[in-house]
Amino acid sequence: MRRLYAIDPAAAALGLFVGQKATDAMALVPELTTEDADPDGDLVALEALVHWCVRYSPAVAADPPDGLFLDITGVAHLWGGETVLLDDLLTRLQRQGIPARGGVAGSAGAAWAVARFGGGAAIIAPGAEAEALAFLPVTALRLEPQTAIQLARLGLARIGQIAALPRGQLARRFGPDALTRLDQALARGEEALVFNRPPTPWFARLAFAEPISAPDDLARASRDIATRLCARLLAEGQGARRFELAFHRLDGRAARLAIGLSLHGRDPAAIARLFAPMLETVDPGFGIEVVTLAASGVEPLAERQIGLDQVGDVAAEDGVAPLVDRLANRLGDGRVWRAGAFPSHIPERAVARRDPFAAAPDATWPADRPRPVRLFARPEPIDAVAMIPDDPPISFRWRGQVRRVRRAEGPERLAEEWWRRPPGETGPGHIRDYYRVEDDTGARYWLFRAGLYGGEEHPRWWLHGLG
Repeated sequence: MRRLYAIDPAAAALGLFVGQKATDAMALVPELTTEDADPDGDLVALEALVHWCVRYSPAVAADPPDGLFLDITGVAHLWGGETVLLDDLLTRLQRQGIPARGGVAGSAGAAWAVARFGGGAAIIAPGAEAEALAFLPVTALRLEPQTAIQLARLGLARIGQIAALPRGQLARRFGPDALTRLDQALARGEEALVFNRPPTPWFARLAFAEPISAPDDLARASRDIATRLCARLLAEGQGARRFELAFHRLDGRAARLAIGLSLHGRDPAAIARLFAPMLETVDPGFGIEVVTLAASGVEPLAERQIGLDQVGDVAAEDGVAPLVDRLANRLGDGRVWRAGAFPSHIPERAVARRDPFAAAPDATWPADRPRPVRLFARPEPIDAVAMIPDDPPISFRWRGQVRRVRRAEGPERLAEEWWRRPPGETGPGHIRDYYRVEDDTGARYWLFRAGLYGGEEHPRWWLHGLG
């Protein structure tokens, strides 16, 4: 049947309520105007609010269908205190046509309870959760509906009454969930929230008396906020690998830019230079009123002292890192890398992409087994002619051109890594005999014969590299 999914204040004043049958509501209010509910659209709007609330805290979690959790630990002072932050948040939501109530507490459960049942904005002092929630209904504990109904039937209508019960009896009668929710509300137990991004204490905020929109002002703001956050990193001996800059517009939208560093850093000038080419993509709209910067991948970064005989010199990675950072942020993640040895004797698996400044792996290429200057990602088939089947070829055709072999060296026999294949799929057909050959023009090739003569499959020739 059709039921009321949500109502406005005017409908509530007429006695209608959420969950009421639509026919009953129409009987009470014949002129009632309704629209089909859109839970999916509501969830999309809630996610948009999650991103909008980053202006207040870097850690925001959705609480469907109609709530948000903000972890404001360590950021309330940026607004002048918890009261000012909460008032500003509710006022801005009201201006956008979103009526809201809020609460601040030391636990998510207590904040949830006072926001929905506290009669407006409320702030609970640390340690005062039990007193503040004592007279709120048991539904403020976020219990299962059946549990809340059962408690009400027994005359336990207030949280204070539940808290006064022996814990063992409460758990046996109503299950462990009731005890868990009570502890979460009274800040006695932890609660895991799924934030839209990992919460980070490395967060800076810059607000403007008047909105800004000029490109020069955006560049200046990015430098100023980078200086502010990097001063904290420097004071605590930390460096970060990733920075996210957000420009919050007057209309509630935010333009986000992100950069990554190849090495942990905290140089505000270098960070601002990496953001500079991206600023032209920012649409300021009617103006930007707040800029935030968050750092992630934060690790200790110790200062290095240069020897007296090396004054003016820098480590090799310090000189290359700015270039790597510019290329990586311009070309995209994973586009700048270096080749490193991988522990495999199969040539195409013996090379792996590694971070430009990653520590050298334990695996190395064998010095007694030379490899071509250019190794193909995939071997290319060739037609080869040999005097004797097991000998190297005397000529071969590759890409439509015949090449005559003048010198040859080999074979180097490599067997397939049997543990990578299902049982029964290994055999002589996966054995390779590699040869280094030189044609009559002096060009050198690395080719192999896959399989052994006398087996079920006829061996085939492949070209795997040049030089």
